[in-house]
Amino acid sequence: ELLPPVGIFSLIMGGLYSGVFTANETAAIGAAVVLAYGVFSKRLTGRGFMSAVTDTAMTCGALYLVLIGANLFNFFLALSGLPFSLTGMFSGILDAPLLVILLMLVIYLVLGTLMDSLAMLLLIVPLFVPIAQAAGIDLVWFGLFAVMVVEMCLITPPAGLNLLLLKTVQPDHPLPPLWKGP
Repeated sequence: ELLPPVGIFSLIMGGLYSGVFTANETAAIGAAVVLAYGVFSKRLTGRGFMSAVTDTAMTCGALYLVLIGANLFNFFLALSGLPFSLTGMFSGILDAPLLVILLMLVIYLVLGTLMDSLAMLLLIVPLFVPIAQAAGIDLVWFGLFAVMVVEMCLITPPAGLNLLLLKTVQPDHPLPPLWKGP
């Protein structure tokens, strides 16, 4: 029973890492091979296929609404000049990049208790990039920092989405002990 999943995994990863497929081609080939396997093994019914298509469309629609909203927000941010005003506000501490990073960390942690990770990345990073540039922080390092902090926010109570997911998986456990951990 393990042979088909291992074979599909080997095809996908082998094709990607050997350079035979690009990342987009790998995704398409993986989806096609899994679809073919589901049909030929008779595990995928018409009803199951339609359910998967509906769930995928709903998820993609929700994600695109967030992306469209974030792009509109970023457009109006650029139009208003707010990122440059924030850079001016931070001008007193731009000589100390560590202090800038610590301040960003605190802001991310506070927002992480209230916002979803994708929304945080799409809405806050455009505000912080000019500040990071002005402080002389490498943008690649800043990108890694932002992703790591956002992931840390996924477990920050009370609205850490991973904590809420854990509550969904373990409904008999109350949420406050999950905040504390083992």
